[in-house]
Amino acid sequence: MKKGKILCSFCSSVTLKATCLSLIGLDNSPQFIVPTIASLGTLDTKGAEHALVAEQIRARGHQTLVIDVGSLGEPGLGPDISRVEVAKAAEADAGALAAKRDRGEAVAAMAKGAAVILSRLAAAGQIQGVISLGGGGGTAIGTAAMRALPIGFPKVMVSTLASGNTAPYVGVKDIVMFPSIVDIAGLNRFSRLLLARAAGAICGMV
Repeated sequence: MKKGKILCSFCSSVTLKATCLSLIGLDNSPQFIVPTIASLGTLDTKGAEHALVAEQIRARGHQTLVIDVGSLGEPGLGPDISRVEVAKAAEADAGALAAKRDRGEAVAAMAKGAAVILSRLAAAGQIQGVISLGGGGGTAIGTAAMRALPIGFPKVMVSTLASGNTAPYVGVKDIVMFPSIVDIAGLNRFSRLLLARAAGAICGMV
């Protein structure tokens, strides 16, 4: 390789510039697509945490797609895919779930709907990875959705249950269980650090 030239890490061509022409659409090579990472969670109770994760992902040059699987209070973060859409994918009604206030029924419905939504997005190439975070209910929903995805598709679950028996949540899939160390109930110096690390982990996988 001649002095002054570099090897483009995306298309393996030799270029004089740090930005290859294929990245800015000036040749006929396939253009580099910025990965989109789905952030899935109960935004009525974990809105601030998901907002931080989304911010950290975008700061690393990736795009986010926020999916709300909450069922009770108003979301603390505006989602790209609402709980109404998730419930509909499970042939359920989000309003009825909220009115009944049956946590078990809500978790089951949202887990089913989230699995359908994630599978569709992944199959269409609209997302390249997924991260979720939560306690018992959030972990049940997030991992159920992740188990619907193929092996090799990046999946990170930040959970208060990650230090225990994770077999019921992971099953036979390659879900990375990330211990939250502290309860996921508001931001503090520990949770900020751990959520930033988790965001970095999913970004490194896509």
